[in-house]
Amino acid sequence: MQNHFDVIVIGAGAAGLTAGIYLSRAKVNTLILNEGAIGGQMVLTHEIANYPGVESISGYELARIMKSQAQKFGCTIKSNLKITNMNLQGDIKEITVNNKDIYTSNAVIIATGGKSRTIGATGEDLFKGKGISYCATCDGDFFQDKEIIVVGGGNSALEEAVSLTKYASKVTIVHQFDHFQAFEYYVDEAKKNPKINFIMESKIIEFLGEDKLTRVKIQHQQTGDITELDIDGVFIFIGYVPNTEKLEGIVELNDWKEIVVDKNLATNIPGVFAAGDSIAKRYRQVTTAVSDGTIAALNAAEYIINSPYAKKYSID
Repeated sequence: MQNHFDVIVIGAGAAGLTAGIYLSRAKVNTLILNEGAIGGQMVLTHEIANYPGVESISGYELARIMKSQAQKFGCTIKSNLKITNMNLQGDIKEITVNNKDIYTSNAVIIATGGKSRTIGATGEDLFKGKGISYCATCDGDFFQDKEIIVVGGGNSALEEAVSLTKYASKVTIVHQFDHFQAFEYYVDEAKKNPKINFIMESKIIEFLGEDKLTRVKIQHQQTGDITELDIDGVFIFIGYVPNTEKLEGIVELNDWKEIVVDKNLATNIPGVFAAGDSIAKRYRQVTTAVSDGTIAALNAAEYIINSPYAKKYSID
């Protein structure tokens, strides 16, 4: 039983680390298994200025503090690994790591997070957090009186473009088609805003700069003509991809591959909960992920107290 835990949390982003903090502080024997960098999407944010009680902190530093908190309460964290198999049915859940190590638990919290869909242009990875953002709420106020681009043509892109005019002096929407996929209301709101202009049937093919983004190359889809545009920042809103590839056929997913949960953040499998950016929800912020992690942890703790395994082996 050396590798048995009360709860295993999959993922060490804001939701997973919060779950680890709450569970471990409640003396629930908890293991966090994490494939990527500790902190998830949080570490891509250069500065977080809307986390309650903290005026300004980098995403990396906030993740470091959360990790330290979880470990101080006794949470075990294993990262830089690959989850190769999951058997979540039954009273005892089994998770295989690197095709050899098997960890078991009474309950599981899935907090695998997700990622904003990227456009795949040259330099995009280089300038993430250095002029390229995927979150207007997180980063909008860093572009006060600046000129920015919004990429996308759906509801989110147009809604966020209008929202960003509260900060930016000019917002240019770059969209690859000659029409928008958004509701008419959002299109009208964007078109009547004097700070917004449009570059249609075009896409960004390269991001340029040194320490930070300073300009982009834009190619017209029909003519192939390329122009360069000086810019202070680019916000990309072309969709969101949950990290749920390994969960297909294991837990219930919706049409967008998001995990379906109830109000207690329970999945369709008893003893399996989910939290954070991988679940079906509207808003994806550090604060909402923390909330999810808290709720999932409390419900998972209650579940293991009442689980058949706990009763059989008198786990306190």
